[in-house]
Amino acid sequence: RKEYVDLYVNYIFNKSVQKPFGDFMQGFLRGCPARNWKMFFPEELQVLLQGHPTFDWHLLEKNVIYGGYEKLDRTIRNFWSVFHKLPEEKKKMFLAFLTGSDRISGYGPERFRFCIAEYNSQGENPDELSPYVSTCQLILFLPR
Repeated sequence: RKEYVDLYVNYIFNKSVQKPFGDFMQGFLRGCPARNWKMFFPEELQVLLQGHPTFDWHLLEKNVIYGGYEKLDRTIRNFWSVFHKLPEEKKKMFLAFLTGSDRISGYGPERFRFCIAEYNSQGENPDELSPYVSTCQLILFLPR
């Protein structure tokens, strides 16, 4: 019985996926040569490719750069007050809105910076404007 179980497990986890995994590995190594990836542990490589799955949201607030705003402006204080009350899922949705991904890049949360800039549209009522972002430049345009 033990030999049967060992052979069955080997078939399921190794032999049955050998061809698809080989094709995947060949394609992966074509774009990402192995010599560059061997220096990473699997966990480090996963973070590098997928980003950090957990966050220190107060560190995110600390690293923000302001354009047209000051850290103590009422709009900014209100923004962070509301943001920190959001559930984790909504905070990740904000991150996806800002960056296009719900994870912070593999460089680490302490290096992640974005800008909150004043959305200044002449003659329009700021209460009728919605925030928008430039995902390439990591800028959140926020009306006063």
